This record gives sequence, C-alpha cells and structure tokens, in this order.
Amino acid sequence: MLQRLRVANSALAVCLLALVGTLVVAYPLAGQVSMAAQIAAHIGTLLFATGIKVAYILRLVSLKALGRPVH
Repeated sequence: MLQRLRVANSALAVCLLALVGTLVVAYPLAGQVSMAAQIAAHIGTLLFATGIKVAYILRLVSLKALGRPVH
C-alpha cells in the first residue's frame, strides 16, 4: 500500500501541473496557439481534472489501508 500511496501522490502532482499547463494554454494563450492546440488543451483540462480526482481517491484508500488518518 505504501507503493500505491507514492503513486497516488506522484499522480496528484503530475496531474496538477498538467492541469495548470492546459489551463494556461486554453485561456490566457488562446489567441497565440492554433485551434487544434486549444481543443487539445480543453480536452486535457477535462482529463487532468479527472486524473486528480482518481489519484485523490487512490490516496484516500491507501491511507485508510495503512491505518493513517484520512482528513
């Protein structure tokens, strides 16, 4: 379970950084990138937000299995 906790924490960090990146491309830089890049950024926003939720659930399950407090 400790390995799953590490994976969940890493996935949270990666998804958060990727989400911020896609948000920057999708909104502030929308006028400077192609339409395909904007579409990809919007799709990425949805996928990385979902990834954060899945990683957080995995983190909670891992913490509970390890007997650590889940706040």
